[in-house]
Amino acid sequence: MTLDPTAAPPAPVRRIDADDLPPWPQHDHTERAALDRVLAQGQWWRAAGTENEDFEREFAAYNGAPRALAVTNGTAALELALRLHGIGPGDEVVVPAFTFISTSLAVQNVGAIPVPADVDPETYCLTPEAVRAALTPAARAVIPVHMAGHLADMHGLGDLAAEHGLALIQDAAHAQGGVWDGTPVGAFPTVACYSFQNGKLMTAGEGGALTLPDEKTYEQAYLMHTCGRPRGDTTYQHMTGGSNYRVSEFTAAILRAQLARLAAQTRIREQRAALLDALLADVPGLRLQARDPRMDVNPHYMYLVALDPSAGRAGRDALVEGLKAAGVPACVNFPPVYRTASFQAGPVPTTPVPELAERCAVAEDLGAHGLWIHHRVLLAEPPVVERVATVVAALAARATDAVVTR
Repeated sequence: MTLDPTAAPPAPVRRIDADDLPPWPQHDHTERAALDRVLAQGQWWRAAGTENEDFEREFAAYNGAPRALAVTNGTAALELALRLHGIGPGDEVVVPAFTFISTSLAVQNVGAIPVPADVDPETYCLTPEAVRAALTPAARAVIPVHMAGHLADMHGLGDLAAEHGLALIQDAAHAQGGVWDGTPVGAFPTVACYSFQNGKLMTAGEGGALTLPDEKTYEQAYLMHTCGRPRGDTTYQHMTGGSNYRVSEFTAAILRAQLARLAAQTRIREQRAALLDALLADVPGLRLQARDPRMDVNPHYMYLVALDPSAGRAGRDALVEGLKAAGVPACVNFPPVYRTASFQAGPVPTTPVPELAERCAVAEDLGAHGLWIHHRVLLAEPPVVERVATVVAALAARATDAVVTR
């Protein structure tokens, strides 16, 4: 990108004060009471306490699932889901090219090969068509990511998975409480994986969970998440492979408190996201993540925007830095997974990176020109959201106007 030396100086951008935005993570006396409850219980691990089981029951109900299982983090949830389906060395798993690295890393951690596929240019989610184009005879599973809370087409992907005998595993790290075409995220007949890392919609600093479609799958997952030991075991009966993915009673208690306020927060985020969409819809050079009409409830993990490619990567980077300087919490988008050293360090497909990049043009665009705004902005009062929109529009104009017309 080349700057135009004749351009008018940019108008000053009014900063968003720290007190204008709700803090994150949010907590109050509910979390403190939860921690006190565990202390008083006198048993801090799940085998002897009750908080894990209570959280799992409440989380399953919230997401419309038959069962849920708490685990150490979202990456561990994905790994456990893959192991549940017997995915291992030599198997291929189709993943979105545009996602956080854990989606592909979990595949590599079980010895399998992640095969990146492109995402929809409007919703940024994996599509049945993209998965079909990426399939080879070695394909055993597909992991759609519900990007920023927007669910992928689970009906279409479910039909494709059934047609080709593929395991379908949802990466729902962003999508607690999401509803697609009348179906809650946990009610689809597949394993779904969630994250409770510090920035997520509900958090204990770290943590994760799986929702499971039936009792048999839950019991197998339970065994595998606790080194193969059944409940009440005192004679070291390691009945299956697995690892220690258990979380403490403290983590589960905090997550119960976080879950209790999530529905109300989701309603606010839906309202504020619609407001921000309306305010930014006509900003020149700015593109917003679209919403499929089948998306009934989007919990909005983050607010995604992208600059026109003419502004270049430098324009996007300048926009992000400008937003942060103006008090708006923002970050550049994930790079395509195949452009990371982490991806290249594990089992990889034989397709060279230039060819993957050609196949994944949307992921390339989003990685170079996209950014996200933290979801706590969507918990702010409407006048603050309006000021955020003014800041975004002004800085986007500054970034795009700086490009010399060729």
